[in-house]
Amino acid sequence: MNLALWAAKTGLDAQNTQMAVIANNLANSNTTGFKADRATFQDLMYQNVQQVGAQSTQNTQYSTGLTLGTGVRIASTEKNYLQGSVLQTSNPLDLSISGRGFFQITMPDGTLSYTRDGSFSLDSQGNVVTESGYPLSPAITIPITAQSVAVGADGTVSITTAGAAKATTVGQIQIANFINEEGLQPNGNNLLTESAASGAPQVGTANTNGLGSIQQSTLETSNVNTVTELVNMITCQRAYEMNSKAISTTDQMLQYLTTNLS
Repeated sequence: MNLALWAAKTGLDAQNTQMAVIANNLANSNTTGFKADRATFQDLMYQNVQQVGAQSTQNTQYSTGLTLGTGVRIASTEKNYLQGSVLQTSNPLDLSISGRGFFQITMPDGTLSYTRDGSFSLDSQGNVVTESGYPLSPAITIPITAQSVAVGADGTVSITTAGAAKATTVGQIQIANFINEEGLQPNGNNLLTESAASGAPQVGTANTNGLGSIQQSTLETSNVNTVTELVNMITCQRAYEMNSKAISTTDQMLQYLTTNLS
């Protein structure tokens, strides 16, 4: 295949993937705890027509070479874990983490997932669960006699009951941190799982040892900057059009060559 056609074709593929990433960011601009993705590009292998540094004569070398690129590819998508804005709510079980860390969630198969989405509620047994019904880990159970629930910055959960002079502690929320947050595997439902790239979770008490603090009756909003995403969309569209134009121009050049050689 003509090298120019192939390079432009890879450009179309890469920009199409970039647009998918941008569209997903915009679609999740109102998703609680969502972190924006960014596509990273890498150039493909080069064809060495003339090796740089090769001998030009017995006593001299080429100071530059002749290499032709073969296009581009999307190397990865990376999540931006910058803090999102904090939204005040009236639900005492709405929680957000200010700083590093993730809530731990127990999945039906017993494994742990991690999330920044702190929109919790109670199930029929009084367990604190996500919107999908997955319990918080370690489990926190609020008794039916509780009149109010308080969550401290360190994750201590306490309740008040009728006639009690003091609040009663019913558990403590532990949060997990990772040496490489970008290595976490997103699985949908606002959940992430550990991977070989993320490293093992480092679990601890909130507001200690570099972990973030927990804020009650608040939710962390998506950190998607819609203005930035719209600018990226325009840039992506223009790049796609230029690659398409490169294919069209190369085709016209080949038609000219064919016509004049026939």
